[in-house]
Amino acid sequence: MKLKTKIGVIGTGFIAKGLINALENQEDLVVSKVLTRRRIEDIKAFPDKDLLTNSVWEVIENSEVIVECSGDAIYGTEVVDKAFSASLPVITMNSELQVTTGSYFADRGFITEAEGDQPGCIAALKENMVQMGFKPLVYGNIKGFLNRNPKKEEMEYWGKRSNLSLQMVTSFTDGTKVQFEQALVANGLGGDIVQKGLLGPDAEDVESGGSYLAEQAKKHGSAISDYLLCPKGPAGVFITAEHEENQRAALEYFKIGKGPYYTLTQNFHLCHLEIIKTIRRVVGGGGVLLNNTANPSISVGAIAKVNIGPGEKIPHGIGSFLVRGEAVKMKEHIGHLPIGLLVNAVITRPIEAGQIISMEDVEIPDSLALKAWKEIKQKVLKKYKVGIR
Repeated sequence: MKLKTKIGVIGTGFIAKGLINALENQEDLVVSKVLTRRRIEDIKAFPDKDLLTNSVWEVIENSEVIVECSGDAIYGTEVVDKAFSASLPVITMNSELQVTTGSYFADRGFITEAEGDQPGCIAALKENMVQMGFKPLVYGNIKGFLNRNPKKEEMEYWGKRSNLSLQMVTSFTDGTKVQFEQALVANGLGGDIVQKGLLGPDAEDVESGGSYLAEQAKKHGSAISDYLLCPKGPAGVFITAEHEENQRAALEYFKIGKGPYYTLTQNFHLCHLEIIKTIRRVVGGGGVLLNNTANPSISVGAIAKVNIGPGEKIPHGIGSFLVRGEAVKMKEHIGHLPIGLLVNAVITRPIEAGQIISMEDVEIPDSLALKAWKEIKQKVLKKYKVGIR
């Protein structure tokens, strides 16, 4: 009888619990241990409390594959580093980690984002489309609603209604999450962004929005990563692409459109349920689906939502009511503060609403994530031969 592959899970939130439930009856996979920072006796309504541990080494020693879904870039960085020290492959559902420090790990071991969240779904859709001869122009995300400066009371209501943490629902609503997702897609799939903060046009439907973004990509001269604000659209992803002229009649017959741009949509992303596909891909010897690459060009910088004075303490930037994240070209903003590093920070200089925050504007605690970012930044300085500005 073939033994089941042992999966170590990092995190005890919505994604982790869903994955543990989904793996319960798999014939080839089993959860070995689940790492949590919380007191185990305080955790209620967990699928199997016997799996829980506060020891990262206990997870590593009992696992063959690590799935990191803590949602925390700084903590996740420490865990991935320890998993790499044991030569374990790491699957993440953590675009925040990937964009902040994933490039530090990309050439040190095996790290890939999973299908299930939008970046992994876009990467899988690209693999499928390229095999059919499509030439992607737009790697697209579909959002139904954004409010870049939501009120705390609103977010508390929606957090309770959706069973999500206040921090998580705020980062979804203010756009920080989609900025991370599309930064990862740009880096991992070799795309670019047209402008800081992405274009994010309003769209009546995905096809017309995709065609508009395809025109912008043609003007830009490369494939782009972006999103549509499309309230009537599905909760999924899309790619708008070109194809050979000799396929135009066939594609019109297949009801894909008259061209020259063709939009293929995946109208769902099923989060923890789809992680299982990536686990099997890794166990079966498949390559990286998507990561931030060792030489990224796009980051997610911290942007002030309000005026912030010196001495202001920011416990966390992602999901904050003081700042939000925007995708930026690193060569144009090499001194920016990645919002994933903005944890337990103190502002040192006056910052105006709408200003991009620089590393010199804050004091941040030392961490492996900070060390990793400094190493990534040095690579960027060397790559683009630019100074800090």
